[in-house]
Amino acid sequence: MLISDFIYFLEILAPPSLQEHYDNCGLLIGQPNWTCKGVLISLDVTEQIIEEAIKENCNLIVAHHPIIFSGIKKINGQSAVEKQVIKAIKNDIAVYAIHTNLDNVIDGVNGRMAQEIGLENTRILLPKNNQLAGLVTFCPKAHTSAVKDALFRGGAGAIGKYDECSFTTSGIGTFRAGDNANPFIGEMGVRHEEQEDRIEVILPLNRKAEVLKNLKDTHPYEEVAYYLYLLENQFEEVGSGMIGSLSEPMAEKDFLKMLQIKFNAKSIKHSELLNRPIKNVAICGGSGSFLIKNALSAKADIFVTSDLKYHDFFLSKGQMILADIGHFESEQYTIDLIFDKLKEKFPTFVVRKTSLNTNPVNYL
Repeated sequence: MLISDFIYFLEILAPPSLQEHYDNCGLLIGQPNWTCKGVLISLDVTEQIIEEAIKENCNLIVAHHPIIFSGIKKINGQSAVEKQVIKAIKNDIAVYAIHTNLDNVIDGVNGRMAQEIGLENTRILLPKNNQLAGLVTFCPKAHTSAVKDALFRGGAGAIGKYDECSFTTSGIGTFRAGDNANPFIGEMGVRHEEQEDRIEVILPLNRKAEVLKNLKDTHPYEEVAYYLYLLENQFEEVGSGMIGSLSEPMAEKDFLKMLQIKFNAKSIKHSELLNRPIKNVAICGGSGSFLIKNALSAKADIFVTSDLKYHDFFLSKGQMILADIGHFESEQYTIDLIFDKLKEKFPTFVVRKTSLNTNPVNYL
């Protein structure tokens, strides 16, 4: 297998188009046409992680955090990042980062975090805008069912908890085949009229390439007529953070203790307790202070995240609890998430989880 085989799958799981503008996801070191010997999954890329990959004969590291986050102007081994890059290149180790694009999908970092807490009825806390398009195409009536199937198979036609959603109207299409054309129906140089169906579906932009390929592969016409238009609708399956509910309310201290155990947190910083049960829980793996207002608007009883600053704790306004469990702690299950997805897709291939703890934060 090639490294590109794994990249193709990972980018279906978390399309690069969903990464934040400041991020640096994708294949950062190495070539996609390299033969893959084994995959090592980690949260961070350190020299020790690269050494582990070498020892385990894994020439692809899939990490959550990018080894190269901002521009590098020189590579002479003076910084930790430069040393890591040099070591990876010298040993033909490819490094792939799947960061905020994995944060922003519903079954990604926050979905796994919610699973560990035991949240039900989960939804994205801050859905993204400008991620949906309307797709309109036209085909002969006898081929309508096959074309719809192809669109649905590619990921079009999903609205909330429903899929295979479309709208079809009938009419008469016209066309005239020009020189060097190879028309499916009609005669060269003669305008043809055909009973056609107009098919409309909603299309997630991150699935556009696959949907259009399916459309063109299935459609009987030599030239496929279609157009796309951007929708203002929010895409409820893409965005930041998540909110859900516990099956049974928990006392505040019991919930915080559960978090400490589940996420192996040495310490949890939190705002004042409010002396009321916790039922609705907002979460964001990694740095989530930008979602405090969204968690408040969603009526969360507690917002669990990391990297909160002193003044952030004032923003809870006595309406919910803010809990900082630590950056590494909040994202640690991302390793299991990526491992499970890769093993499901490539069950006979060597995929390993790192045995190292890369958390740089220590406590007395």
